[in-house]
Amino acid sequence: MSGLMQISRLIDRLNTLVGRTVYWFVLAAVLVSSINATIRYSFHRSSNSWLELQWYLFAAVFLLCAGYTLLHNEHIRIDVVNSHLKRRTQIWIDILGTIFFLLPFTIMIMYLAWPIAVHSIISNEQSSDAGGLVRWPARLLVPVGFLLLVLQAFSELIKRIAFLTGDGPDPLEKHAPHGSTPESEHV
Repeated sequence: MSGLMQISRLIDRLNTLVGRTVYWFVLAAVLVSSINATIRYSFHRSSNSWLELQWYLFAAVFLLCAGYTLLHNEHIRIDVVNSHLKRRTQIWIDILGTIFFLLPFTIMIMYLAWPIAVHSIISNEQSSDAGGLVRWPARLLVPVGFLLLVLQAFSELIKRIAFLTGDGPDPLEKHAPHGSTPESEHV
């Protein structure tokens, strides 16, 4: 189990690095949007490339941070019933949900998106809008984002199995963010 836990930590580090880097794209998107609006209304000039850049940045945040979101257990879930169950039952639900729902669907989307991205790269697909950007970076975000999510799903699966076998900590336990105390989270 220790070898699998090392792989899990490696995946966690990868998604942490990607997540902490990519969430700066939110600021970039806000800046691009603000600059574009200022230029458009002040100088009556604009370009579709600015709008498409905003879309690409948003897509990058949404797709590339999915694994990071899963790592921190911040994804959308319905806890009305699950929160009243024993921890081991919650872990089993996560394991079964990951195996039968998350992994098959994410692998299928990644598999189906890859040929589209490759075709876009090979053909150097361009936006159909005047002044638009090349499309392949946006198309490539889909399989890469889902690959990061698949990797994180495997990491979460490893951590949950380790918890059930007594070889790892509770993966559902909330940890205080770096530099804060648990008490400061409730303020």
